[in-house]
Amino acid sequence: MVPHLITALTGPINELEQRILESMPAIERWFRLEWMEHTPPFYSSVDLRNAGFKLAPVDTNLFPGGFNNLTKEMLPLAVQAAMAAIEKICPEAKNLLLIPENHTRNSFYLSNVATLIRIFTQAGLNVRLGSLDPTVDQPTELRLADGSSLTVEPLVRTRGRLGLKDFDPCTILLNNDLSAGVPDVLQGLHEQYLLPPLHAGWAVRRKTRHFKSYEDVAKRFAKLLGMDPWLINPMFAPCSGLDFSEGQGLEALQTQVDAMLGKVRRKYKEYGINEKPFVIVKPDAGTYGMGIMTVRDAKELAELGRRTRNKMSVIKDGQSVSEVIVQEAWPPTSASMRPWPSRWST
Repeated sequence: MVPHLITALTGPINELEQRILESMPAIERWFRLEWMEHTPPFYSSVDLRNAGFKLAPVDTNLFPGGFNNLTKEMLPLAVQAAMAAIEKICPEAKNLLLIPENHTRNSFYLSNVATLIRIFTQAGLNVRLGSLDPTVDQPTELRLADGSSLTVEPLVRTRGRLGLKDFDPCTILLNNDLSAGVPDVLQGLHEQYLLPPLHAGWAVRRKTRHFKSYEDVAKRFAKLLGMDPWLINPMFAPCSGLDFSEGQGLEALQTQVDAMLGKVRRKYKEYGINEKPFVIVKPDAGTYGMGIMTVRDAKELAELGRRTRNKMSVIKDGQSVSEVIVQEAWPPTSASMRPWPSRWST
């Protein structure tokens, strides 16, 4: 079953998209061979940005929170994918413990959790919710916008296993990105499957390391298609030793931003792109769209106001920001309707 997807773009297909469509057989074979050699994440979501002349990921979330956006046509495919993934990891799985974010009052996020429960329930599993929030000391009902409700329960740790009262799962699925660190209750679970693994959380993972790995993959993929890897890969640079609240390290950040804008400017000149370059500065770890800043001129960093510095200094769960990624940005999808010139490598 393949759903019929409708796109809002009705204009001519640009050259980049045309090359990808023409190369579909080679691309599918490439992915099939890659999956044979590497274990993909259990689940993930990728933020793609399309400007017509460039289509690339700008973020990858290993604890995705947008399952409520799936259409009815996509749900059967999601159930099928869940069944295949669980079968591969734990064929005898019956009980699944789902651990959501601690701040679960957001109605959209709760709808995401409800959809996840629906997917894995239809995949044949008994699903219950457990919370890492220490204030949840008894079963707690959370109301959804549609009038339905979810029940989240306190976790129960028994030696090497984690579960709920009268509920012993063989698989634990984290939908909590561990921004505040790895709690003790999740350590040393040698008798159960924990998905994703703890090192996938923001307490350990860094975006710069992720994009360095992606850069290597993009180069191999671009070679397959005979194209410039820049067309599918965002340029980036790390910057550390920052303290936005005190204004420390901003000169080093300014240098990195200026260098990145220069690289993008040269690429635009190479492809005849008539746009003013800009970059995104964001924490090297973390999500929820916090601590993000758009910079079009490095001089802007020397004039940051107190409000902006405060916004950049602290992210989710009160974590301070000392490391950022300076990432190339490009115009949004609406620009893809313009007749961008392009030059493919041979």
